[in-house]
Amino acid sequence: MLGKPIHMTVSPETVAKRVVVAGDPARVEHVKELLEEPRLVNTRRAFLTYTGAYRGVPVTVAAHGVGFPSSGIVFEELSMVGAKLIVRFGTCGAMVPGMRIGDVVVPTGAAYYPGGAFYQYVREWVCCPAVPSFDVVRTLVEELEKAGIRHSAGPVVSSDAFYAEDPEFAKKWSSRGVIAVEMECAGLFTLGLMRNVKTGAALLVSDSLVEHLGYATAEELREYVLRTARALLEAVVRVKLE
Repeated sequence: MLGKPIHMTVSPETVAKRVVVAGDPARVEHVKELLEEPRLVNTRRAFLTYTGAYRGVPVTVAAHGVGFPSSGIVFEELSMVGAKLIVRFGTCGAMVPGMRIGDVVVPTGAAYYPGGAFYQYVREWVCCPAVPSFDVVRTLVEELEKAGIRHSAGPVVSSDAFYAEDPEFAKKWSSRGVIAVEMECAGLFTLGLMRNVKTGAALLVSDSLVEHLGYATAEELREYVLRTARALLEAVVRVKLE
């Protein structure tokens, strides 16, 4: 692995050990509003990145793009400059009935299709245990409960093909106990284990593959984003990094 970022203009001086990442730069801007004295530290490749503090604790928030090939670059380069905790604040599609727009899914693991970037990392036709850090999951759930935010904890599936999802896809994966679909958690959790970085995720339900909820845009999710972001940041600053 390269030891110096080449896609982002970040350094140990500009990135905190605790990082929140999101695919959508709009969500990064929303979370940034909750930080104390946020400063812009990267715009290269549209990986928008701010560093500030929450309750006096340094925190970075960064955009990672869509899918593992893009997000993996950001995860790797953040870890190169000292990130020790990376929590994804994303969106997902519900695959079980009863979830509403703005509900939160806390992944306890992420299924994925082997091949592509995953094969290039593990170099075998095997599936690594794509799981987050237990203490991060526990703390996220605790803070969501304190805030009274509707949430579910369970496994998700990370898909590379957004527009290839259909009712049969949802039926197949939900029959295996998977509760939602997204695109980056399996990559984040796998790299976290490989790079000794704590990981976790909180995903807002933006649509459903099993019910007609419509698709919520970034602006339509803004209220949910700000509410959930506070709980997420409370968790991020509580997690011990030793």
